[in-house]
Amino acid sequence: MNPSNRHAPIRHPRFGTVSFVGAGPGDPELLTIKGQAAIAGASLVLYAGSLVPLAIVAGADKSARVVDSAPLTLEECHALVHETALSGKNVARVHTGDPCLFGALLEQTSLLDRDGIPWHVIPGVTAACAAAAAAGVSFSVPEIAQSLVICRMAGRTPVPEAERLGRLAAHGASLAVYLSGHAAREMQDELLTALPAQTPVLCAHCVGWPEQKLVWTTVEDFAATVAAHALERQTVFLVLPAHGRNAPASRLYAANFAHAFRTTLPHCS
Repeated sequence: MNPSNRHAPIRHPRFGTVSFVGAGPGDPELLTIKGQAAIAGASLVLYAGSLVPLAIVAGADKSARVVDSAPLTLEECHALVHETALSGKNVARVHTGDPCLFGALLEQTSLLDRDGIPWHVIPGVTAACAAAAAAGVSFSVPEIAQSLVICRMAGRTPVPEAERLGRLAAHGASLAVYLSGHAAREMQDELLTALPAQTPVLCAHCVGWPEQKLVWTTVEDFAATVAAHALERQTVFLVLPAHGRNAPASRLYAANFAHAFRTTLPHCS
């Protein structure tokens, strides 16, 4: 028996489907075609107005109920979803970025599973990738940084001791730190235990929104920069130990590197 099916819920054949839609960072043009279709085909569009701009849900049908979930509790959100799905209509639950990352996905889907309501996830562009694109930087640098760690500082939700920022930074990998502007001083102190003071940090505020702001700083000036530019909210921080360092070219396009799609090496004069 497939372990993943061991506790599979019984799906009610007449229920509508809930689509968890990744809205991306805020730019409507970064919303996927599949996400647009889910919003357009939903009778209930539930979105977090504090994080998702109205332009993202502007494609909802005129007859759809569009509800800002920001002031609602989990139970209140589920009641709306349950009522709509029970009537055989579809729901678009719109999340900022990607629903699978810091999106409270499990607590919502567990209620849907309990009630036998079918659901699926439509991925979205997460803020870290949008920030890197906006700044024209790369998380991976050949032979220097080949890993990206997505993490956060402790807040109302604690972080496991093994995932303290200083421990993660010690690997020398690129870091994308979410939901941590409130803890800028603590974040700086953690980073300084593992990285040089001049390590570059990109502060990307409201990525994809009209008020987008990209601010470069260093680990040693990080807390002061966050305070000076009011970056406590809606900001992702990219800690880039390899940025600006001289690095060799990757082997992917090297003349003497053969792979499945280039098995014959070119003749070099």
